[in-house]
Amino acid sequence: MRMTFLSPCLLFLLANFSCFAQQINVAVDHAPPYSIIEDNGEVQGLILDILATVQAQAGVDYQINAVPCPFSRCMRMIAQGEVDVMGGLIRTPQREKLINFVEPAYMALTSSFVFYAKQDSDIRVEQYTDLYTKRIAVMRGGVFYPRFDEDRQLNKVPVFSEQVAFDLLLKGRVDLVIAVEDTAEVAMEVLGQPIEKLKKVSYHHAQPIYGHMAMSKRFSGTELAQTIRLTMKQLAERKQLDAVVAKYKLPPVSEHISDLVPAHP
Repeated sequence: MRMTFLSPCLLFLLANFSCFAQQINVAVDHAPPYSIIEDNGEVQGLILDILATVQAQAGVDYQINAVPCPFSRCMRMIAQGEVDVMGGLIRTPQREKLINFVEPAYMALTSSFVFYAKQDSDIRVEQYTDLYTKRIAVMRGGVFYPRFDEDRQLNKVPVFSEQVAFDLLLKGRVDLVIAVEDTAEVAMEVLGQPIEKLKKVSYHHAQPIYGHMAMSKRFSGTELAQTIRLTMKQLAERKQLDAVVAKYKLPPVSEHISDLVPAHP
């Protein structure tokens, strides 16, 4: 009988194919307290905790590979299918053309978009139109609320991170920074920035803010992605997701699930 031997390289690929096929590449930007990239490159964050919880619940063996990147680069990578998953994203029609969102949202904030100025400045913003004379630092690739996002007359200064935005504000290179009220001061504290040197102006925009897990179009069609979607919904309905987000001082997902998950006809 003639025996056929496989080359060492082919044997290696066959032995490790399932491992490679089950690796999830997760884009993570430095956005305390929800995601943190340490100076030594170590990455931690809520989206990683959720994926680990999904893995335990579903009983699927996959490797979670965190890919640290600035927010705008993370967005570009998931849109191009270079990574599989990203967390904490606000859902918009424009983004839905590029990536797929997972229901339900796991971050649900009843908050406001606020604007910070230097404490010792004479800047006053009483209404939206007062923004037109100001230089406003915004996260490159970020979205806020439709009127602000779509207004091309505003002088928006794109930056790579919230830390850079507040640094520019303190140096007087911008007049305002836009941020989510419920998380901005926590983030500044984690980043070691002097909160007492800043003030919130009067004008703000209040609305519910939902943060989703999102998947690249390429990954979204896989069997593993479908398992993650189904398990996420089950975890939310059984209130098991509540304990995961509670560590990050977020409200229970179960309290908002009727709002977050579309009703079936």
